[in-house]
Amino acid sequence: MFATVIVPTEEQCGIIPALLLSYHHLPSYLKRCFAYCSILPKDYEFEEEEIILLWRAEGLLQQKAMPQVKDIGNQYFQDLVSRSFFQISSKDESRFVMHDLINDLAQVVAGDICSKLESDKQQKFSHRTRHSSYIAGSYDTVKKFEAFDQVNSIRTFLPIRLSRYSRSLLTNVVLVDLLPKLGYLRVLSLSGYEIDEFPDVFENLKHLRFLNFSYTRIRCLPDSLCTLYHLETLLLKKCSKLQKLPSKMEKLVNLQYLDIRGANLIERMPFGIGKLTNLQRLSNFIIGEGDGHSIRELKYLSNLKGAFCLSGLQNVKGEDAGEAKLNEKQGIDRLVLKWSWDFKKDTRKKEVEDSVLDSLHPSKKLEQLVIENYGGAKFSTWIADSSFKNMLSLELHDCKNCKSLPSIGRLLLLKDLSISGLDQVHKIGAELFGENQSNAFASLESLSFRKMLNWEEWDVCEDDEQVSKFPSLRFFSIRECPLLLGRLPTILQSLQNLQIYECKKLVVSISSFPLLSEISVEGCKELVDEGSLSVQKVTSLKYVSLSNISKFNISAEKIMLRFANSETFYISGWKELGSLSQNGLSIVGHRFITIRNCPQLVSLETEEEIVQLEKIPAVKSLVINNCERLNTLPKVLHAFPFITRILLKECPGLVCFTESNFPPALKELRIENYVNLQYLVDEKENNNKSMSSNICLLEHLQISYCPSLIWLSSRGDICNRLQHLEIGSCPKLISVFSNAKLPVMLKHLVISECPVLECIAQDFLETTDLEILSIRNAEKLKSLPRRLDKLGHLQEIKLFGCPNLVSFEESGLPTTNLRVLRISNCENFGALPKCINNFTSLRDLELRECSADISFPEEGFPTNLTSLEISNVPRIYTSLVEWGFNRLTSLQLLNISCEGCSRVVSFPKEAIGMMLPPSLTDISISRSKNLEFICSKGLQHLTSLQRLGIYGCPKLASLPEKDMLLSLEELYISNCPLLEEGCSRGKGREWSKISHIPLVEINHKTVIPRGLYGNLMDKILYQALHRINGGIQYMLQHGIRELNLTHGKYRLYGEFVLLTFLSCVEHILVLGKRPNGTTGEVYVPLGDKALNGGHPKRAIPAYGHNNGTTW
Repeated sequence: MFATVIVPTEEQCGIIPALLLSYHHLPSYLKRCFAYCSILPKDYEFEEEEIILLWRAEGLLQQKAMPQVKDIGNQYFQDLVSRSFFQISSKDESRFVMHDLINDLAQVVAGDICSKLESDKQQKFSHRTRHSSYIAGSYDTVKKFEAFDQVNSIRTFLPIRLSRYSRSLLTNVVLVDLLPKLGYLRVLSLSGYEIDEFPDVFENLKHLRFLNFSYTRIRCLPDSLCTLYHLETLLLKKCSKLQKLPSKMEKLVNLQYLDIRGANLIERMPFGIGKLTNLQRLSNFIIGEGDGHSIRELKYLSNLKGAFCLSGLQNVKGEDAGEAKLNEKQGIDRLVLKWSWDFKKDTRKKEVEDSVLDSLHPSKKLEQLVIENYGGAKFSTWIADSSFKNMLSLELHDCKNCKSLPSIGRLLLLKDLSISGLDQVHKIGAELFGENQSNAFASLESLSFRKMLNWEEWDVCEDDEQVSKFPSLRFFSIRECPLLLGRLPTILQSLQNLQIYECKKLVVSISSFPLLSEISVEGCKELVDEGSLSVQKVTSLKYVSLSNISKFNISAEKIMLRFANSETFYISGWKELGSLSQNGLSIVGHRFITIRNCPQLVSLETEEEIVQLEKIPAVKSLVINNCERLNTLPKVLHAFPFITRILLKECPGLVCFTESNFPPALKELRIENYVNLQYLVDEKENNNKSMSSNICLLEHLQISYCPSLIWLSSRGDICNRLQHLEIGSCPKLISVFSNAKLPVMLKHLVISECPVLECIAQDFLETTDLEILSIRNAEKLKSLPRRLDKLGHLQEIKLFGCPNLVSFEESGLPTTNLRVLRISNCENFGALPKCINNFTSLRDLELRECSADISFPEEGFPTNLTSLEISNVPRIYTSLVEWGFNRLTSLQLLNISCEGCSRVVSFPKEAIGMMLPPSLTDISISRSKNLEFICSKGLQHLTSLQRLGIYGCPKLASLPEKDMLLSLEELYISNCPLLEEGCSRGKGREWSKISHIPLVEINHKTVIPRGLYGNLMDKILYQALHRINGGIQYMLQHGIRELNLTHGKYRLYGEFVLLTFLSCVEHILVLGKRPNGTTGEVYVPLGDKALNGGHPKRAIPAYGHNNGTTW
């Protein structure tokens, strides 16, 4: 391979001359490595080690070319970086990319030897192709791999994942039929595929050097894997279901790299692992119960380097541990020593574990050390040996029996120290610093204590108040140390970020922290700042988070100095706080303010402060949540010149938002769960000049769960610039505005769960920019505003659950830009718009549960529809069949419910011209009680069909022929007893037709792949979470907008939530780390791709699918 790399001329390839010149000057060995990288897609971000392992597997690393270099792969890679063939990613400094022009150059010089399957076009490999890659999709079907049919000399089979978190499903045809034919493979990756077993085909793959099963659900590896004598790299990272390694791994004598990180079900290493003397990287060595002596095998693995984890040490004795010879393994730079978390076992002996730790003395070149669940009574002296000249990081976690800490201060270059779960430690004092206290922790930048449940005293030995014990410390965190008394170190001259959490007896003093810019304190005895630092020496805090503080003891002068101008200001859980001013705080100087869970808070400012307001408020965002006694917002709020966003939730004392103007720059206002809110704006008793709609900049207004709301404004309109208005779950709302007029610039109007709403507006005469009109469950609404046909910008109309709505007015609908028309559960709606066939922009049409009298238009439907869903409208279905589905030449989604159509026996109807349009990618058939056949002839041209759902068809016994189903990615079957029997795994008469499909669900259970989802919620979370950066596989049913996982159970919010009104899940709310390192509720964006046929309103199949609940 690459015996002669192509050297093109500028005229031959069109490559920039300077790039060609750079390539010409590469040594031959680098030319080959660079050419191989042509299999990487553009914009793909890769890690250095990832590429080096591939080069090694393909024999591209030639030690004889640079005999003096120990790590030849790293040298090759860095040479290409230095010559700008690889560049550091701007998104992640640990990853690299190739510029598009460099990628083009690589493809030109590699020629046909390297080929990429492009997702947007069909491609065949040349007979010369040896290295292949493709971008892994959500579902990789038989069709994707047709290019491999005529090529059996492939050496590289490499799926590329553009998002490192993405997972996908793979047709079993690849595993069973394709791979056994690829006998020349050197590189095989199935990383990220949801496969749980791998066929015993390794005897056909003798040449494999690189095998990657990472992030799969594989449970066991075939024994034939141990016949791969040339195997150099085996990656099993995050194989969470893998229970054991093959028993004869000692035969893999050329293995250099074994990664089993995250394969937590593996309990022991196979016997003879010490014979793999070529191992350079071994992520974990696990000692099983009764196998303590196996640690002795480590002494033969003298070439280990990088990160190494040694776990199961509770099963080891001291004399065996010493035989591991860790001190001789100078290539290990990160060492993790782990005992079991179960300290109650009778086999755990303190003195034995003391001896084991003493015997595991690592090399002096170690840079990072982690000790977890150690059960000895004391730490070994070697941990703090000053001879560890390279030690940068030390972590001691859950060492439950240790009563004191080692003299860590002797590690002069230590930068990061993390200590947690040391339950027997009551006092930390001089022993921590060591004998040379003046120079201790000189380099320490990050210090963290957590869950020290019995820690009471910290003596920082500050004899000289002018000398800092931690001169370089920038990050300091103490969390969940409930008995800790006293104060923090006095002088931390470099500290920038301070975090204190649940330390109820601790006094937090920030008096001598001049550079502090971020502070997060939750649950402490007192917060003080009583130092004498001058104004010139103190920086103002940029991030402030204060929660559940018993006493706030900071002078007004210091508050102005420290807290007056923060970027982010967060207050939560102050039970006695009546107003901010009682603690000297103010909302004036901050930019982003959040106040939560302050039950006694009555107001944000006192009258005196309002009168004496001299400083221009810098507030840009204000969030107030769960302050039940708050009865008024700042009266001068309308004068805040920069505030653009206000979110208010669960403040029952507020009756109206404002009695005068909105803040002049306000663009977004969201109000949720205000039980006493009657009006948004109430000017009846206001003697000031009436609100000027013309100067108001409000664009987005969202109100939900306000049971007392009657209308938005007692005066009439709110703001002429309003563009997005969304109202939900307001059961007393009669009219949107008392004057029945809408803002003239309104673009989106969404109303939901307002059962007594009678009037939206009189007409749309002035609201000519409206683009989206969505109304859901407005039972008393009898008509829409007049002049609907004049809305030339209107793109979407969605009507759901409006039983008194009969039809559109005589003038009809606008024909120009309307793209979506959905009418569902409007049982008296009896007529479609006239001349609907002339709606040339209409793409999405849905008719569900309408009047039985609604009929198919004489002229037919617009032929450029891409989505058509009809349910329980028998007259329309009957006429549509006669008119011909095949006329809808752009149709991609067809969702048919045949309820009420008792004569439907075959779908599509067996007759000339009844074939379905070839453009279809998604078909659902439901509630057809007499359906017996799905006609293969009608589906014969559907080469792009990706999804098929069949629900509630009790007489249907068979599927179309297998050739009609080759492109399928998903198959869903529910409540079809005859068909379910025929699709029984392995033995049903229909099994051979569906075994190749990546995802098959029958009656809510995953048949292929087995055991993918445990229940419905597992399914929802799987579909959402594993595509955080790549979009969602398909959207959740019933308009779920947000998942809240903060309380240990699943909470599903309905149609409207505080943060978003989108038509699909946009956030997952979890309890975890925020980007700035603090903890709390975190909103995780899920991307914006609707991957299931491009239809973001897809419901979960078989869970109420096709029953009118999708929206």
